[in-house]
Amino acid sequence: METPSNFLRAIIEEDLAHNRNEGRVVTRFPPEPNGFLHIGHAKSICLNFGLARDYGGRCHLRFDDTNPGKEDPVYVESIKEDVHWLGFDWGSHLHHASDYFERLYGFAVELIRQGKAYVCSLPPEEMRRYRGTLTEPGVNSPYRDRPVEENLDLFARMRAGEFPEGAHVLRAKIDMASPNMNMRDPALYRILHQEHQNTGSNWCIYPMYDFAHGLSDALEHITHSICTLEFADHRPLYDWILDQLDVPARPRQYEFNRLNINYTVTSKRKLKQLVDERLVSGWDDPRMPTISGMRRRGFPPAALRDFCERIGVSRSDSCVDMSLLENCVREELDAAAPRAMAVLRPLRVVIENYPEDREEFFDLPNHPKNPDMGGRKAGFSREIFIERDDFMESPCPKFFRLAPGREVRLRGAYLITCTGVRKGPDGEIEAVICSYDPQTRGGDAPDGRKVKGTLHWVGARHGRRAEIRLYDRLFMAETPGKDADFLTQINPHSLVTLTDCVVEESLTRAAPEDRFQFERQGYFCADRFEHTPEKPVFNRTVGLRDSWSKATA
Repeated sequence: METPSNFLRAIIEEDLAHNRNEGRVVTRFPPEPNGFLHIGHAKSICLNFGLARDYGGRCHLRFDDTNPGKEDPVYVESIKEDVHWLGFDWGSHLHHASDYFERLYGFAVELIRQGKAYVCSLPPEEMRRYRGTLTEPGVNSPYRDRPVEENLDLFARMRAGEFPEGAHVLRAKIDMASPNMNMRDPALYRILHQEHQNTGSNWCIYPMYDFAHGLSDALEHITHSICTLEFADHRPLYDWILDQLDVPARPRQYEFNRLNINYTVTSKRKLKQLVDERLVSGWDDPRMPTISGMRRRGFPPAALRDFCERIGVSRSDSCVDMSLLENCVREELDAAAPRAMAVLRPLRVVIENYPEDREEFFDLPNHPKNPDMGGRKAGFSREIFIERDDFMESPCPKFFRLAPGREVRLRGAYLITCTGVRKGPDGEIEAVICSYDPQTRGGDAPDGRKVKGTLHWVGARHGRRAEIRLYDRLFMAETPGKDADFLTQINPHSLVTLTDCVVEESLTRAAPEDRFQFERQGYFCADRFEHTPEKPVFNRTVGLRDSWSKATA
């Protein structure tokens, strides 16, 4: 397979060859704790932690918690859990931007002393108007030339809580005519009378992300600060702030393409809207592209790491097909998931010539290619269940499953032949009547006759009822929100809940998050929160093959 592109490896190897940063590689993953992580974050996690691992360095987990109104300790804990679940560890390097609030305040004071920052008292709408447009330069604030001592006094009083929100902001003094809007005297601090999830009520002014981010990198001696492409226009500000101050290290920022994937959304705002409007069951709904949602659906962490490696890293945006992610999941589970039989839409089969008081057990392998995975016993008796779709009273051409007068194989059990049907008062088929050939135990005929159909089954006496949830993609549109409100493009069939399924008795002993291939059905996992031996609940992870592309072609 062709090696995925990753220009960052070339940069790091060049730095190491010239002993830059004293031969160190220190990266960081810097999430904002304002939501659950999604598949795009998984790419960044794998990239930052993977590069540090591969070059003998370290990766920090740092929460960029500078916006207290949107942050929550629940998000902090979920992010830590997601990173660990993906297979990475930050060791002793768990940090928060809020750990540095006092030092960041000191850096801001130093910029004021140098005459490179000032307190601006323009109302927010006026400040936006003064900033100019993409085609017109901005206009200097009337407060831009306040004396240093006045700025220091106002900034101290901002910290002391003397002013309401919006009364003042601290701005960098750079260039209001710059073609880069981020350099037009950007805000560095604003007043927010809000408690912080990490520092409580200690502060009522908070640094802006662009101010805190680069300085936090410097304080942690980060060598390679890796961001997505939307931060490319912020790099001049990142560099400007570090160049004005006496910082302990000089990190460099590099940008890579963010992960865009079809039939989904990765905007935190949109994901939160889905949760808040109860269009999904929560951040960990298995239809969500969040890491916790994909975990609950049954995606193995190794498959996500493989996917992130395959898509590569570049400097240009692109869109990845959802089928690539599902294929990575399918490949991982094909090798690792034990097999089992589950009937999702049961149809009763009565084998009339099988003794009513008899039962037997068949030894079935847990994996056809891996004997080390052992086996299990499937109980068989006079009545069994098959899939309703596996019987047709008037079969169409190329239907090779069960029909009147037709013989089929029951996986690992016997050959049976349909001799009739039993219908209810409404004309619906209640049971299929069959006979079995006792000479075909194990599913093979001693006379060598061939049958085309092989069905999975579950014994009526030995099976257990289960709830099975069939998940599909959450959106019908390839690019949700491009041509219409994304909420109008939700797939109405993204979740189908089946409550009358029958599964092998062995599946009741599955632990939450155990994954299986249900023969002929796809890959499923025991729900991590709701599955119990008394009430088994399984989520479909992916089908056995990619059917979405054909359905939408």
